[in-house]
Amino acid sequence: MAKTKPGKKDLHSYTIKGTNKVVRAGDCVLMRPSDSDKPPYVARLEKIEADHRNNVKVRVRWYYRPEESMGGRRQFHGAKELFLSDHFDMQSAHTIEGAFTPDRVAVYCKCEMPYNPDDLMVQCEGCKDWFHPSCMGMTIEEAKRLDRFMCSNCSSDDDANRSLNAYPASPFIEAKVDSKRRKR
Repeated sequence: MAKTKPGKKDLHSYTIKGTNKVVRAGDCVLMRPSDSDKPPYVARLEKIEADHRNNVKVRVRWYYRPEESMGGRRQFHGAKELFLSDHFDMQSAHTIEGAFTPDRVAVYCKCEMPYNPDDLMVQCEGCKDWFHPSCMGMTIEEAKRLDRFMCSNCSSDDDANRSLNAYPASPFIEAKVDSKRRKR
């Protein structure tokens, strides 16, 4: 844990004002916006500390909604999608409105994007992860011609020098869609 400034002490938890809900570092919380017409902000608690007067402050790492980011909301963004940013702030703990448990979304490829049925993906026979051809340095046409595929993490340096058609076999994208439907 990081050192605390003199006169301040690290706290292991904080009880949200007006509730009996206890939050700890690592938990996600809803923070009250200054404009009551806006939805609450979402942040991850990084640290909780109190000063000599017992005023509690929290160091937070903000989540952004797509419309709050540079690219804005796009067609492929989910209605409740959030991005964990590298923006940190100190805030009064009294602005915490509640706890927030983010939905876990499976991500694929080295770009760590969720599955999009409109994008072709190939499956590595080694790790069984799915990859976008462009992220693996190949065209969609090359990916469609593959008989077998091993990602760069699963193949040795010697294997990486082989031609694309020499990689171990990958199933068709329909297999991925079917397997996702069975999981629901």
